[in-house]
Amino acid sequence: MTEVPNALREEAVPFLFEQERTRTPTLVSRVDRDRIFRRLILRAYDARCAITGLKLINGGGRAEAEAAHIRPVEANGPDSVQNGIALSGTVHWLFDRGLVSLSDDLDILISRQANDRDSITAMIHKTGRATPPLRHADRPHPHFLAWHRDHVFKH
Repeated sequence: MTEVPNALREEAVPFLFEQERTRTPTLVSRVDRDRIFRRLILRAYDARCAITGLKLINGGGRAEAEAAHIRPVEANGPDSVQNGIALSGTVHWLFDRGLVSLSDDLDILISRQANDRDSITAMIHKTGRATPPLRHADRPHPHFLAWHRDHVFKH
């Protein structure tokens, strides 16, 4: 029988069903957000992710799509429909980190710095264009799209 080296032996750790945790009080300062913004954006996009095209609604009627700011609140972006876009959770994450963006004509841009371009390409519309909102007046404003490309998108 082969003996297992000491470095590879697992020590038995007691299994815990609960663990008491220390609670640390904190003081948080954050920018106020307009609660109506989400409702307006999801209505504008019919609760559909503009980049993937997915419209997923849970059993309670809540849309999976999130209301994303094009110019973030932290960068003094307004809570206007023209500064918002409906995005699924993963795409919202990619958008906020500059791995995807949009041209003024709503062409979907993928950063050259994305480590898995093929997976991102598989998620987006086959046309390579974002679905616009239902009303033309609700389209993302070119000013905010340019701001995102200049300050967030990793070219």
